[in-house]
Amino acid sequence: MRKGAKNKTTDQTHSPDKLNRIVEGTKIKGDVNTDSNFRLDGYLEGTLKTSGKLVIGVNGKVEGEVNCANADIEGELHGNINVEGLLMLKATARITGNISAGKIGVENGAEFNGKCNMGTTPVENTEPAFSENGEESQAENSVLS
Repeated sequence: MRKGAKNKTTDQTHSPDKLNRIVEGTKIKGDVNTDSNFRLDGYLEGTLKTSGKLVIGVNGKVEGEVNCANADIEGELHGNINVEGLLMLKATARITGNISAGKIGVENGAEFNGKCNMGTTPVENTEPAFSENGEESQAENSVLS
């Protein structure tokens, strides 16, 4: 090492500043786990877990469970979502499932159907958004527009 150079030993593979991106036209069936930010403009069937920020773009669609630090939802989510921090529902957002978040922001036109819990103590999302035959569970319905 040259004189005066700093020794960089930090592991940047777990950096929330990095972005994983699934583009429109891509379909994934399975579970996704990442420590980085994640943007979905395609389709995912399965569980998505990120310790970073999640963005579901206007053409993005998730069918499954989501756990993340923060989220901006512009597309569709069919399943439960647990957000530690801020969940932003954009005007084009469509959620069918239970929501648990530290804070929630909702733009005019966003829709969700399910139970919603906001606060510092997350509730267990024990009731699935859909039964095994694909019908909606007995979750409470809410529409914000």
